[in-house]
Amino acid sequence: MVEPKDFYEHGLALHGHKCPAMPMGLRVGAAALNKLGVERATDGELVALVELGDNHCATCFADGVQMITGCTFGKGNIRKLHYGKWGVTLVEVATGRAVRVTPKAEAMKANKETSFFKDYREKGVPASKVPLEVVQPLVDRVMGAPDDALLTVSEVFELRLPKEPHTFSSAVCEECGEMTVQPYLRVVGDKKVCIPCSEKLSGMPDPKRV
Repeated sequence: MVEPKDFYEHGLALHGHKCPAMPMGLRVGAAALNKLGVERATDGELVALVELGDNHCATCFADGVQMITGCTFGKGNIRKLHYGKWGVTLVEVATGRAVRVTPKAEAMKANKETSFFKDYREKGVPASKVPLEVVQPLVDRVMGAPDDALLTVSEVFELRLPKEPHTFSSAVCEECGEMTVQPYLRVVGDKKVCIPCSEKLSGMPDPKRV
């Protein structure tokens, strides 16, 4: 069994401040791993589909998910779905076995009613500046609550993901001179250039970035 508490200090070192969202990511990720009966990914054995969006509260959640599942942006096996939700679907690539775990709405609402959010975060105070006596009880509550009070865990289902092999091909942009991965090069005139240089030279946004 994967224990979230075994990853908390590492998650805190990665994340940089105490808050309830990173620990919630640890709890969700651990529940997904344990439901599938798999270990933390060392390569691309697992893929995490994270339902977070951008510029909203509790995106710190993703750091907890990365830390405990081993699905990281660096390895390319975590993807944001931009739903503005906190669900995570964890997929075992070889078998297609998957599980979706999400924090219970009641637990999320209870967190948002605390002083951490009402008196500090919603007033623009950075999480690192919130007094320890305010944030620590919230962290302890998230880390200590039983799974059935905190999380909704689906049954295991099948989800086959398309294979997306890594490319090792790259070339030097003929405008800025920086190394660029081959599929991201564009042809402008008689030059092969990177996307920023393509946009600068053509005056048009790249179709894949709009």
